[in-house]
Amino acid sequence: MAGAFFPPRPRKLDPVDASQELQDSLLSFAQSCNSNARLASMIRDWNRTLHVHATDGAGDYALVTSTGTVTITPGAPAASDLALQATGDILTQIFYGELSPNEPYNAGTLRLVGPEADIVRLDFVIAMLWE
Repeated sequence: MAGAFFPPRPRKLDPVDASQELQDSLLSFAQSCNSNARLASMIRDWNRTLHVHATDGAGDYALVTSTGTVTITPGAPAASDLALQATGDILTQIFYGELSPNEPYNAGTLRLVGPEADIVRLDFVIAMLWE
């Protein structure tokens, strides 16, 4: 059916695989950001710590942007400017570029906690990188 949208199927992974897949998606996201000179230039002044929290136990990660570089560290940060909360599967799909954050946000399955300006900036980064 032309133009039809079929949402991605949920992955059936055990907790260890789900955690590894989330970590891999975040590392891929960071690598893609860091290898994109145009994006690095656009975020060079956006120095933030994001807390990526999988509500199903797939893990907690700190995603840090600093002077145009993105790094990922396992574990919850001591403090964060923005928090993303969803199942590991949803977060994995977002960071692999398989799912726009707008869809789960509008459906209530992605929670973003932080200043609106940071939410908009993150959405811009994801859109620029994957679309």
